[in-house]
Amino acid sequence: MFSDIIKNLLSEVAGVEGIPTIGAFNIRNNGKSAGRSSTETIQIIPKPDGTGIDIMIKPGTKNESVHIPALVTETDMHDVVYNDFHIGEGADVTIVAGCGIHNCGSGISQHDGIHRFFVGKDAKVKYVEKHIGEGDGNGQNIINPQTHIFAEENSYLEMDTVQLKGVDSTKRISTAKLGAGATVVIKEKIMTHGEQYAETSFDVELEGEGCSAKLISRSVARDSSKQLFRSKLCGNNACYGHSECDAIIMDNGIVAAEPEIIANNVDATLIHEAAIGKIAGEQLTKLMTLGLTEKEAEAQIINGFLK
Repeated sequence: MFSDIIKNLLSEVAGVEGIPTIGAFNIRNNGKSAGRSSTETIQIIPKPDGTGIDIMIKPGTKNESVHIPALVTETDMHDVVYNDFHIGEGADVTIVAGCGIHNCGSGISQHDGIHRFFVGKDAKVKYVEKHIGEGDGNGQNIINPQTHIFAEENSYLEMDTVQLKGVDSTKRISTAKLGAGATVVIKEKIMTHGEQYAETSFDVELEGEGCSAKLISRSVARDSSKQLFRSKLCGNNACYGHSECDAIIMDNGIVAAEPEIIANNVDATLIHEAAIGKIAGEQLTKLMTLGLTEKEAEAQIINGFLK
């Protein structure tokens, strides 16, 4: 049913090689649906204006998954999609998204995915998002994901996002507004090379009593690539927020971190940590004494750092 290119992209970004055999799914390719299925407890409904889908997860749904990968396999294609997730009270689900671009032309292939999560009381969500670019053309691959989270009382959302190859430019925006006792954990891993540019922006409003947020970014900037990390934690109640940015720079890479923490309540505890630097010489020496070349030693250190 799918070409080898599509199968490979699906495997890379969503862990499937074709139509998923378990759970609900929506596969998007070049701005159109390439397959869709709902389950008894998870309904995927196209928006009337064709701009995206609504994913309706019934209260109490447990141990189910949703796959919604988006692919771009044409050059000169700009795909924009708006997806809304409505997670019912007490649900516990895994959502696998991600975008893969295969550009063999000279134009720009771009995907902008805007996702909103309405997480119900006591619900738990694991959200996995991977981005890759490939193709033997000289066109650009651009991916601009947005994730906006509205977390109700005692809910939990963990987001793992990865971008390690082939994306020339990305602007990644994540926002969250947390109710009482709600928790959001966002982890990102990014590697850039050549002339690539990656920008990350986290903006979290800790509104409810006892809510918490943890933002973790690990990145590697190689060659002449550039990265910018921005984070903002705003504590408006008794809450806890922790933002952490760790980056390795290599060659002529550039990494900038711009943290902001604002406490509007005497019981708000907010922390930011940032560390940017090159690979330590003693780490390379230790691995090279075990028989690795310098390049092999660098690869081992980077793989461990981004694991």
